[in-house]
Formats: sequence, C-alpha cells, structure tokens
Amino acid sequence: MKKLVSFIRIFVGVLFIISGFVKLNDPVGFSFKLQEYFAPDVLNIEFMSPFALGLAIILVIVELVLGIALIIGYYKKLTMWLLLLMIIFFTFLTFYSAYFNKVTDCGCFGDALPLTSWQSFTKDVILLVMILFLFFNLKQIKPFFTNFTRSILIFMTFIGCLGFAYYVLMHLPAIDFRAYKVGVNISEGMTIPEGSPEAVFDYHWKFNINGEEKIITTQGEYPSSEGEFLEVNTEVVSEGYVPPIHDFTIEKDGESYTEDFLNTPNLIIIIAYDLSKTEWNGWPAVKDLTDEALKKGYTVIGLTASGDEAVRDLQNKQNINFDFYFTDATTLKTIVRSNPGILKLNKGTIIQKKHWNDVDEIDLEVLPSAKPALNLELKQRLDSIARYDQLYRPLLQETDEAKRIALAEEMGIPKEDYTGDLWKKQRMLDTSNLKVVKAILDNHGYPGKSLVGEPTNLIALEVIEHNPIQIDQYIDLFKKAAAQGEIPITKVAVLEDKFLMMQDKEQLYGSQAQITAENGFFIWPIKDPETVNQRRKEAGFKRTIEEYVADLMGKDAKFKALKISEIKRL
Repeated sequence: MKKLVSFIRIFVGVLFIISGFVKLNDPVGFSFKLQEYFAPDVLNIEFMSPFALGLAIILVIVELVLGIALIIGYYKKLTMWLLLLMIIFFTFLTFYSAYFNKVTDCGCFGDALPLTSWQSFTKDVILLVMILFLFFNLKQIKPFFTNFTRSILIFMTFIGCLGFAYYVLMHLPAIDFRAYKVGVNISEGMTIPEGSPEAVFDYHWKFNINGEEKIITTQGEYPSSEGEFLEVNTEVVSEGYVPPIHDFTIEKDGESYTEDFLNTPNLIIIIAYDLSKTEWNGWPAVKDLTDEALKKGYTVIGLTASGDEAVRDLQNKQNINFDFYFTDATTLKTIVRSNPGILKLNKGTIIQKKHWNDVDEIDLEVLPSAKPALNLELKQRLDSIARYDQLYRPLLQETDEAKRIALAEEMGIPKEDYTGDLWKKQRMLDTSNLKVVKAILDNHGYPGKSLVGEPTNLIALEVIEHNPIQIDQYIDLFKKAAAQGEIPITKVAVLEDKFLMMQDKEQLYGSQAQITAENGFFIWPIKDPETVNQRRKEAGFKRTIEEYVADLMGKDAKFKALKISEIKRL
C-alpha cells in the first residue's frame, strides 16, 4: 500500500507540475482558453473575460505549487483538499465541454499536447480517482525534509513561478510549442502530404417513403430510394489529416495576398490581433523598427483583425508607414503572444519572432534593395492623401443604397459622411489633395519608390489622374520618373492615353475605351494601330490589344481600329 501511495503521489504531483509549467510558459495562451469558457455560448460568464489573464496566472501557479507540495508532503491535508477541489472543478468543466461540444481543446497542456474534450475528461476522471485514493490514504503520505525546508521550497517555487510568469509576459514563451515557431515555413505547414488520410463522413439521408420517414446512411453517394427526399445530415467519422497550419490568410479589400507575401523575401510583419486592446506604449519602438526596415530594403506589412477605422486611428496617432492586412484574430493570437508582436520572414520561413519589448533584437541587414534616401515624412503625407483620395470613390461606384451603407460602415465612415452629394465631397478632397501634391511635385520632383517606397510611389500620379486637367503640366515629369524606374511605365502610358483622348487625339497604347450612343462600347482610336502591340510590350502591358479587348468586352469581341473622324460623341 505504501509503495502504491508513493507511486500515485509522485505520478499525480509530476503531472500537475508538468501541466502547470506548460501553461505558465504561456499564460496569455491559457487566458485565451479561459475566455472561450467564459463566452456566452459556454458558461455565459463573459464579465470574467477582463480578468482572464490574472486568473490564468493564479491557477497555473497554484497547480504547479500543489504538485510540488504533494511530492514533498507539505501541509498534506490542505494540499489534498485543494487538489480534490481543483480536479472536481476541471472534471466538471471538461465533461461540460465534451458533452455539449463547446470547447474542443481544454488547454490542459497548452499547445504542447492538444487533447480533445473527451480525452481531457478521461484524463481528469483518472486523476480524480487517484486523488481520491490519496485523500483516503492520507496517513500513508510521508513528508520529505524538515518542515522549515519544505516551507522554503514552496516559497521559492512560488517566487520562481511569479518571476517566470513576469518574464514570459514581458517577452514571449520560453518554449514555443505552436505551429508558428521560429524555423517553420508557413507554406509547408499548410501543405497536405501526398497519401495523407482523407476525412470520412457519414451522410444520413432522410426520405419520406409511403408516409414514413426512413434514414439511409452512405459515405457520400446519393442512395437509391423511391421515396421523397427530405434532408441530409452529415456526421464526421474521421477527420483525416489536418495540416499544422490550416487557417493562415492575408486579405485586403476582398483579395487574398497570402501567396504573394509568403513568397516575399525579407518581410517584416507587425501583428496586432485587436487594435482596441493593443499596448500603445509598444508602438513607438515598432515605428522605429519599421522605419529602419523600410530604409534597409525590407517589405513591411501589418496584420490585424480590426477594422479600417481602427487601423486609420493607429496610423494617424503613431505615424505608421506601412499598410495593414486582415487575418483572423485567433490565428494572430496563435502566431505571437504579444499585441503588437514582430515577425521576420524570408519567403514564408519564420526567421525571428519577438515581443515588442525585444524589438531591438530583430536583426536588420542592409539589403541590395535598400533605400537610404527614403523620406518617411513625405511617405506618410502621401499615404494620408491616398486615404482621402479613395474616401468616397468606392461608395460612388456602388449604386445599391443598402450595399453602399454596408460598405460605408465597413470602411468606418460615419452616416453624415456617406449621405448627400458624395461627388461634391470627393471633389473638395481632390482639390485639397491636388494642392499638396502639386507642391510636392514642384519642390521634390516626382516622389518615386527610392524616395517614398512602394506602393506610395503611385499616389502622386493617381491624384493627378483624378484631376486630369493637370496631366499636361506633369506628363513629362512622369515619363522621366518612369524611365528612371521610379514608377511603372505602364501607369504613365495609361495616363498619357487618357490625356490624348481628352484632347480628342489618337491614343498610343490602346488603354482607353468609351461608350457612346452611336458607337457603343469601343476602344478609342489608336495612332498606328498596326504597331500598337509593340508599343504595349515596351510599356510593360502583359496583353496584346486583341486580348485586352476580349477581356474588356467579352471573349467573342474583336478589336476594331477606328479613326477620330468615325467617332460621334454624345
């Protein structure tokens, strides 16, 4: 009996120590798990969510200290009562999660050993039996060391846990058990190996056969039945292979940029899952890092689950010089336990991952693409102009009023700003933007990529494009910048075509189309149309004029070279 008690005592104590340490290594992660339990559809005690982190730290320290106390025999009766109460509580919690399918992973061992709800419940039942056995054989538990030594060990354990918790909160988990650890390639982590087991489903087809409901189960194929089909329910038999990374996306304005950025060398990503909960004192250090990274030739982006309004607020308050993209909040919480946090990637491989407190540990070398002349103050002014340049244009393109209102709310535009004469409001902004851009063009020349980076180098051109009467004054400056590689020559070619069309002259590259009552939808007349594809190729257009027409007007449309004399405008 003594040997059995000793074995169970050591086993339970070590299990509590391991479980407590794994969670203490990542208290932020455990607090996220507690917030899942506090949610309205689980325990419905959401008022506890603000206290999740503090509660997580207390629970894991108690768990770890109890494990030590059980092994050394410190205050046996109190220790056993606390262990019993704790395991009863967690057994109830895991049963509730498993039975009602509320929280799929209890977080008992953090990310080190994910367990399903039923596995967690089974583990807790076994522990409950063991702890009850120890509880009823308390006399068989013999303490180690003297009472003073035991007290010192418990005190040192408690202080050590507090110090370790503080360290990981101010930095990052000492051991990273997650799928996004340093050295992992995200693209490879999302890949399903060839020959991996596939998910298996049972399909329960319900039919009405002669007034009686009958269920026929198959694994996908539609069953042969003469009855009337009512419905089908799906049941997961086996989930098959799930890649370690299966929920990583980078999106903006409805488009996916995941593949683009995972193939980008020398990428710095700033992660802030919720800007309303971000640690604002971390952003000055982040700004210094990202400004330096941009000058040294790195691509810099931000990832957040917050909306456009929160992003604009951050950019305005912190003078941030990079764009944000959208990623799911749970994914961002998993990637880095810091808000904000920093990742350094090279073609999808995580090179470094740091808390904002350790921003000075990010290694930045001077790359061949470095832009030492980068004017970040000018870049910020142009980025600000870009936001106003596109403030109302997306709304103006949406003709359905309900969709326009939904889009405005999504963009964070208040009601008073998405009603009334939107064109008038946008023209007022265009006039203000034009004044600033003209001053920049006159004083700095064209602000190209070596001066303000990409895509900021396109903003001045776009503002002039929206004020086409100014094209004549700056077209030569744009051509010079394109020849120097500061802006894409294609953009200038489109602008030049637009300017020529406005003057009722033949365009050069065939980029402009129009609709008139007489001519319908047509390509504006082109100078020397027989050589237009050569000019398009030299200007960087990817499609011939014939391919462009087919994409623009339908696959059966044919390019027709018109002359100015044949055009009749409305």
